[in-house]
Amino acid sequence: MAGESELPARESMDFDVVIVGAGPAGLAAAIRLKQLNADMTVVIVEKGSEVGAHILSGAVIDPIGLDRLIPDWRTDPDRPLKTEVKKDRFMVLGPSGGVTLPNWPMPRLMSNHGNFIGSLGATTRWLAARAEALGVEIYPGFAATEVLFGLHGEAVGVATGDMGIGRNGQHKASFTRGMELRGKYVLLAEGARGSLTKQIVARYRLDEGRDPQKYGIGIKEIWQVDPAKFQPGLVQHSFGWPLGAGSSGGSFLYHYDENLVAVGFVVHLNYTNPTLSPFDEFQRFKTHPLIVDTFSGGKRLAYGARAISSGGWQSTPKLSFPGGALIGCAAGFVNFARIKGSHNAILSGMLAAEKMHEALGAGRANDELTAYEEAWRASDIGRDLFKVRNVKPLWSRFGLAIGVALGGLDMWTNELMGFSLFGTLKHGKPDSATLKPIAEVKPIVYPKPDGRVSFDKASSVFLSNTNHEEDQPVHLRLKDPTIPIRVNLPEYGEPARLYCPAGVYEVVYGDEAAHKDPRFVINAQNCVHCKTCDIKDPEQNINWTCPEGGGGPNYPNM
Repeated sequence: MAGESELPARESMDFDVVIVGAGPAGLAAAIRLKQLNADMTVVIVEKGSEVGAHILSGAVIDPIGLDRLIPDWRTDPDRPLKTEVKKDRFMVLGPSGGVTLPNWPMPRLMSNHGNFIGSLGATTRWLAARAEALGVEIYPGFAATEVLFGLHGEAVGVATGDMGIGRNGQHKASFTRGMELRGKYVLLAEGARGSLTKQIVARYRLDEGRDPQKYGIGIKEIWQVDPAKFQPGLVQHSFGWPLGAGSSGGSFLYHYDENLVAVGFVVHLNYTNPTLSPFDEFQRFKTHPLIVDTFSGGKRLAYGARAISSGGWQSTPKLSFPGGALIGCAAGFVNFARIKGSHNAILSGMLAAEKMHEALGAGRANDELTAYEEAWRASDIGRDLFKVRNVKPLWSRFGLAIGVALGGLDMWTNELMGFSLFGTLKHGKPDSATLKPIAEVKPIVYPKPDGRVSFDKASSVFLSNTNHEEDQPVHLRLKDPTIPIRVNLPEYGEPARLYCPAGVYEVVYGDEAAHKDPRFVINAQNCVHCKTCDIKDPEQNINWTCPEGGGGPNYPNM
C-alpha cells in the first residue's frame, strides 16, 4: 500500500460547520443552524448508504425536540410519526407467566402518553428533506474516518475514507482518494461508541473525572401481525424472564401504523456470564406464553441491532473540545429509565447549534465551545437525565426486584422534591470488566430456533440488508491477533462469538471432533455496526473502525 506521502492529495471543501452523522442530533443541529442564519454553509457526512440506513431505535419518541425544532411538524401530511400512544403497560415476566404492574405508582416521567410510536429511520429521512430544503448539503455513503487537526491541535474538519483498497491493502483499479471537509467547527453526531468520538474523547481526555460510559445492546425486529392481534397505540415493556442472575435488561412491544409491531430486547452489557447470548435471549423471549400469540399468523419484516449508551448524567463526557463538540448519543444523552434518547439528541443538536451560531457571529472559529458544555446540565436535557441518574446503578447493585423498586422511589423523590436519598451513585467498572471466568459459571444452553417465532442469526442478518464490499481491509481490527485464542478462549470461552448479534465472530477448529487447533474467524461482511464488540471484549482487543462508506445494514424503517 502506498505511503501517505505518495498518495495524490485529497480534494478539499470548506464550510462553516461540518457534521458527522445524519441521525436526529446531526440533522437537528444542521436545521437549527440554517434557521438562525440562512447563509451559513453546513455539511453532513453519513456513512450509511442513505439517510436512515444505519438508524435503529425502538421507537417511542417524546415530541419535545420536534415541537421546538419544527413547530408545525404535526400538520405535515407526510409527517413520519402518526401513531400516538394510547395504552402503557409494564410487566414482570416469569418462565411461564407474568404480572402486569399498575400504572398509578409509576413516576410521572415514565408515562408514555403524549408520545408517538414510529420509525426513527423514517423520521431522520423526513428531517433530512427539511434540512436539504434549507440548503444543508448531505453526503450519504461517505464514512468520516479521520479528524483533521490544525497547528495547535484544534479540530479543523474531517476526511472521508479512501475507497477501492483491497483486503491485502493494495489499491484496486477503483481506488479513489477520500475528501477533506474543512470547517470552522466540527460536530460529532455518530451515535453510541462512534469511532471518531472514541478518538476525540481519548485525545482530549474528555472522560476524565466521569464514570465509565455504560451500554446495552438493543436487538429489534419489525413484524406485520394479524389484524386481530394488533392493538394500535399499545406500548408494552417487560422485565425479568428470560434473563437470570448476573444479567439485566428488558423488552418492548410497540404497535403502530398499519398492523406493525416493533419487538425488541435490551441486554445491559454489564452481564457476568460469558456464555450469555443477547441474540438468543431475545429469540427466547418471543416464545413466552404471554408474548408468542402476538406473532401467530404474522410475518417478520426486518431485523437489526445497535448499542445504546446508558450511563447518563454521571457518564457524560466533557462535550466541547478545541474546534468542536459531541451531540446526541455520541454524548451519551439516552435516558436509561425511559428508554428514550431521540428527544435529547434533537435538543442537544439545537443547543450546540445555538452556541455555535453565537461563536460564529462573534467572528470565532476552531476554538472551544465552552458555552455548550456549561449549558447542557441546566437545560431540559440535564433535567431529564438528572432525575433518573440512580436507576441503573441501583438496578445493577440490587438486582431486578429491589433495584427497580428503589429506582422508582428515587425517581419520585427527584421529581417531587428535587433530591435523592442516594445522592449520585457511581456506575463502577466498565462493561468490558464484568465477565466472570467460564469456569465459575453455569453455561447457558439455548433452544434451537423454531423458524416461526424464533430464528437463527444468518436469516436475521439477511433481513438487515447488510452488505459490504468484500475485497476491502477488515474493519474489525485486533490489537493483538493472538488474544482471542490465547486468552479469551480458555478464560471466557471467547464471548465474541456470543455477544455479537450478527455471527461476525467464530472459533473454528482444525480438528472439530477433538476440539483441537482453534482459529479465530472474523466474518466482517456480516457486521451490522452495533459496536458491541468494541464495548464488551474483556481484553479491549477489538477496535471497530469504519468500512468503506455505504457498507453495513440498509434498514428501510428501523
